Amino acid sequence: MADFSKLTYYAPQSPTEAPKQFETDLCIYGATPAGIAAAVQASRMGLRSVIAEFGTHLGGMTASGLGRTDAGSKEAIGGISREFYRTLGKHYGSEEPDGAAWAFEPHIAEAIFHEWLERAQTPVYYNQHLDSVDMKNGKIIRMRMENGNTFTASIFIDATYEGDLLARAGVSYHVGREANAVYKETLNGIHFGHPKHNFYAWIDPYRIEGKPDSGLLPGISDEAPGFQGQGDRSVQAYNFRICLTNVPDNRIAFPEPPNYNPDRFQLLSRYIRAGVWDAMQLNKIMPRGKSDLNNRGAISTDHIGANYNWPEGSYAAREAIFQDHVNYNLGMLYFLANDESLPAKVRADARQWGLPADEFVETGGWPHQLYIREGRRMISDVVMTEHHCRKYAVVQDSVGLATYTMDSHNCRRIVLDGRCINEGNVEISPTGPYPISYRAIVPKEEECTNLIVPVCLSSSHIAYGSIRMEPVFMILGQSAATAAALAMEAGCAVQEIDYFKLRERLVLDGQVLHA
Repeated sequence: MADFSKLTYYAPQSPTEAPKQFETDLCIYGATPAGIAAAVQASRMGLRSVIAEFGTHLGGMTASGLGRTDAGSKEAIGGISREFYRTLGKHYGSEEPDGAAWAFEPHIAEAIFHEWLERAQTPVYYNQHLDSVDMKNGKIIRMRMENGNTFTASIFIDATYEGDLLARAGVSYHVGREANAVYKETLNGIHFGHPKHNFYAWIDPYRIEGKPDSGLLPGISDEAPGFQGQGDRSVQAYNFRICLTNVPDNRIAFPEPPNYNPDRFQLLSRYIRAGVWDAMQLNKIMPRGKSDLNNRGAISTDHIGANYNWPEGSYAAREAIFQDHVNYNLGMLYFLANDESLPAKVRADARQWGLPADEFVETGGWPHQLYIREGRRMISDVVMTEHHCRKYAVVQDSVGLATYTMDSHNCRRIVLDGRCINEGNVEISPTGPYPISYRAIVPKEEECTNLIVPVCLSSSHIAYGSIRMEPVFMILGQSAATAAALAMEAGCAVQEIDYFKLRERLVLDGQVLHA
């Protein structure tokens, strides 16, 4: 078994080579599904494109454990995004009416993405850590990497989960939860009262029960509760979407992670001993005896409150946060499977599962991508908000549909009236599929005229919770590349393209623009 503890990094170091210069029509920063869809569409429209990827793998979360896709209304998914799920269906022999498959193994997704980019003749350059951006007259001229490489292009797409390119280009953005008052919403900001993923038993938060002066258990914040709808810097919790298996011949027992400390799971132990055992219940089944483990309940894989410094953090700061999440997520699984303070049934339930030997082979079955549910969010001429999700406002320049629940994972774990509670979870369905504005994926024209942002688009916190699904990112990536091709053809800013031409081409290419 590979020693993943030495290999799982946010920012792995690559061998030092002589800096290179790359020139192309379209430069895509980020080999996420959005970036890959953009590259495929660019090729189909005759553009030369390259992908500069921060890490060492293709496919973002889709190829890193998120194998049970949160799709919402599948009828809203068209174009290249739909092609991807139909390609998966062909691989697995899907019996769905249109041949799509919505549950899949990570290595199969990554293989499809590799095949697509080879067919599109799009080179991917890995370990490209963005350092700076050269601007001239409101346009990005080139990206400069820490290793000295430069990427020059006519148009750029920021397909990262964090929005690193848009930030270095000086584009406006927001991090955290806006107050409800900012966009006249009802579900943004601090949010108490949602019944899901909270404590179903009264749990004392103190190291010595009943003694506040003994200090709080690990994982609990001492900050003030605040008030409903108040804005703050909190970011909804991250985790790893961990691919597990219960097939004995393919199962690796959960190893003890580096710097393992069972004390950080005492709150979980206290909760289980109070009678609630649900930390591994959101374990969605995938093909070939595998599953996609996600957060479930009050204390599970979500590392609440540990990610606030990620969106704007340095690469070194992100590395520390990444490793802390590895330690927390793997440590929790090891704790559940082995700690003798837990009931025997809990340990037996956990030991049914393990890491798959045939996934993420170089890291011992552990996924390479941390689930960045929310990073920076651009602020542009149109900000997608709760009003769009509920269809109180409907945009006329659609570049794709979103349909998933207005969803925020918990943002804080605090003390209220002497008990432990989680705060920030929201799960409210929109009123069916709704259109996403083209103006929400391009910056304000006075800030940058040759950048398109299909992932960290212009959106409030709560609307982003609905939009932020991998199928939607692929939809927006395709639309971004189409817009880039039209802007290059017309010789104009991305904000000035003819929307009717864009809509005509998107519909021709199978995009679903209206419910």
